[in-house]
Amino acid sequence: MTSFTATMRHETADLLERILALPFNRELADGTLETARFQNYVIQDALYLLEYARVLARVASVAPEPAMISLFAKSADGAIEVERALHASYFELFGIRPEQVEQAEPSPTCLAYTDFLQASISRDGFEVGAAAILPCFRIYWDVGCRIKEVTVADNPFSAWIDNYSDQAFGDVVLAVEAMLDGVAEQVSAATRARMRQAYHRSTQYEWMFWDSAYRMETWPVRV
Repeated sequence: MTSFTATMRHETADLLERILALPFNRELADGTLETARFQNYVIQDALYLLEYARVLARVASVAPEPAMISLFAKSADGAIEVERALHASYFELFGIRPEQVEQAEPSPTCLAYTDFLQASISRDGFEVGAAAILPCFRIYWDVGCRIKEVTVADNPFSAWIDNYSDQAFGDVVLAVEAMLDGVAEQVSAATRARMRQAYHRSTQYEWMFWDSAYRMETWPVRV
């Protein structure tokens, strides 16, 4: 029988291709992405990663087994480390001041995505919450690896590409997938259906996040 995560990758394969075809990722691959657009992405990603770390920690807190707790707790720590790496490398390289992040607010898409992840845990529990967080892992690795194959020499965004195409990151993705496959085998058909829906929705949010970063999305009205 095909595993849950293999089925999810198959069902979202077309959307992955559409993510890769977004102007942000095409221009990231050929090194022509405007600095202002990448700066906006990095700032929003820093805000996202901080909240994503909280989501991972929350999934860990409701996980039923020690190995699952450890996996998600380590992943939460990893998200914080990536956020710190942004400060150490991308911020300096692309002229982003720390206070810009401190003063920034999540875009509508960024806020909706992270709120959806939190709600998936609160409303539907561990299994669905774990399924909701997986597309961020898997899609970033897929995008990193695919861009790595076609990128140009001396790409100014090579540090980003190298980070998300690294096998060490891939090993974490595979570990989370293996864990989720085991979970999916033990739950009811109704729970698997909710897991599937959450995975699909997060994949949609991944498309929306990159699209919103390229458009430099802001709130359409202010208080």
